[in-house]
Amino acid sequence: MAARINLGDITADVVFKDIKNVHLSVYPPDGKVRISAPCRMSLDTIRVFAISKLAWIKQQQKKLREQERETPREYLERESHYVWGKRYLLTISESDEAPGIELRHSRMVLRVRPGTDEEKRQLIVEAWYREQIRKAVPPLIALWEPFLDVRVGRFFVQRMKTRWGSCNPGNGSIRLNTELAKKPRECLEYIVVHEMAHLLEPIHSARFVALMDRFMPDWRLRRNQLNQLPVRHEEWEY
Repeated sequence: MAARINLGDITADVVFKDIKNVHLSVYPPDGKVRISAPCRMSLDTIRVFAISKLAWIKQQQKKLREQERETPREYLERESHYVWGKRYLLTISESDEAPGIELRHSRMVLRVRPGTDEEKRQLIVEAWYREQIRKAVPPLIALWEPFLDVRVGRFFVQRMKTRWGSCNPGNGSIRLNTELAKKPRECLEYIVVHEMAHLLEPIHSARFVALMDRFMPDWRLRRNQLNQLPVRHEEWEY
């Protein structure tokens, strides 16, 4: 069941779930507010909780609205693309060889067949980004599993429009946003650990924060670094 509450000039969507605690989220790009609440909690109680968090909500909305955004990519010569936090200039190389990407100093060389259009170039680049995440994640999982004493069943990499990652505590799986391949590696590690911690504590409770503080004391710095970097230019869906 879903509902909506007004908090002055802010509207919050409320979703009732089979959970024990209320959870408040502010989503990019423009700071949409969503509250997950226990099924039996009244709207009045939820409203009082949300009002107590108004200062935090407005602070998060301000950060999101001020965050730098990429202009739409056209996959043309000398266009900027980021890999692990470093800026590369795109170079188009046409040949009859199989499509692919190679990093050379400050250049991202995109090898395509003659006549390849923008849509196909985009698909090649996005597939390459996904592959970078697929290669980088297994060593991170292997490193952190013994520390957190948790087992990751499977991980998936996909384009995600509203979050950097997600998890399913039921089957031990985590999902990661392809866009993380554009960010510094320490940001990817932070999201991997964040989602692995959610396998132990599904919501952002005090226990979850304590887990992050214990295993990754600098997680707030990594989160801030991730949130300060340019994000993809698109209309985000919720």
